[in-house]
Amino acid sequence: MTIRAGRTDIGGPPVRDDLVLPFGTVRSRVAGRIVRLGHVIDEILSSHDYPEPISVVLGQAIALTALLGQQLQSGRLILQTKSDGPLGFLVVQYEVPGRLRGYASYDPERLEALRKSGGLSDGSLLGNGRLAMTIDPGGEQESHQGVVPLESRGLADAAITYFRQSEQLPTFIRLTAVRQFVGRSGDAPSRWHWRAGGLIVQHVPAAGGEQKPELTGEAHDASLAGEHDDDWNRVEILAATVEDHELIDPTLAPERLLLRLFHEEGVRVAPIVPLEAKCRCSRERIGAFLEGFPEKERETLREADGAITVKCEFCSTSYRFERDDVIG
Repeated sequence: MTIRAGRTDIGGPPVRDDLVLPFGTVRSRVAGRIVRLGHVIDEILSSHDYPEPISVVLGQAIALTALLGQQLQSGRLILQTKSDGPLGFLVVQYEVPGRLRGYASYDPERLEALRKSGGLSDGSLLGNGRLAMTIDPGGEQESHQGVVPLESRGLADAAITYFRQSEQLPTFIRLTAVRQFVGRSGDAPSRWHWRAGGLIVQHVPAAGGEQKPELTGEAHDASLAGEHDDDWNRVEILAATVEDHELIDPTLAPERLLLRLFHEEGVRVAPIVPLEAKCRCSRERIGAFLEGFPEKERETLREADGAITVKCEFCSTSYRFERDDVIG
């Protein structure tokens, strides 16, 4: 469907939250996706109750994973960081057709020291390390992984570097995650809640391939097909005008935002992909996990009353197994 002024729906009222909307520009051969997260991101982040800076980066990681995972036909995408910053580790999983979960591990003392120093940023939280993106198709198919250094940069910059180096695609990415206060509405009490959003646009080579410009030396090494294309440069400039508040505004339909950004290019959208917060854990899975431990080792896990309690790192659900329960 091509978006036109005055129409932002696809056969009904616009859906504004918990979705990925794929699109392409008609004039400039650019493909992209926009993600909007409301209840889903609030459910995931609220279940952990991390300090706000940690939740912000994890929220951005969830938005990025949704943007990238939407292209999968089956299986799952796993985005993971491991670094020397206060936020030493995070992992997010996207499972087809749109299930998301994630968690983070951080050092409270180092986080507080960084806060007091006034050097708090996404890059300083992550520090130096790596960002890994793994595609697990499922079944007997082999997994594929791409790795890129973090180098005290934010997730968007690291992902852009990945696409530049591994996919040879000029790419623009913008991510945001914020905590907002919502006043009382009817029976719903006032409270803080999380929202997140993101935008990715990528150059699409013309049919039959595209020739690189004739460059030499460092300029030749740094060039990508399409990087000097006037159409790509124009769309990248337009994409960079997007504001964080536009990516998360629940009153602004994603189709309307695309029209606002790229109306001169002509925009065609594909059907939205709904998203949900869904963990893969279950009592049966946890029981099977415990069954893999030798009996003597299981005994060391028991609490004073003889029970074993396991908490899922992804969703914070606790599973309690009494001594008489059958495990596995």
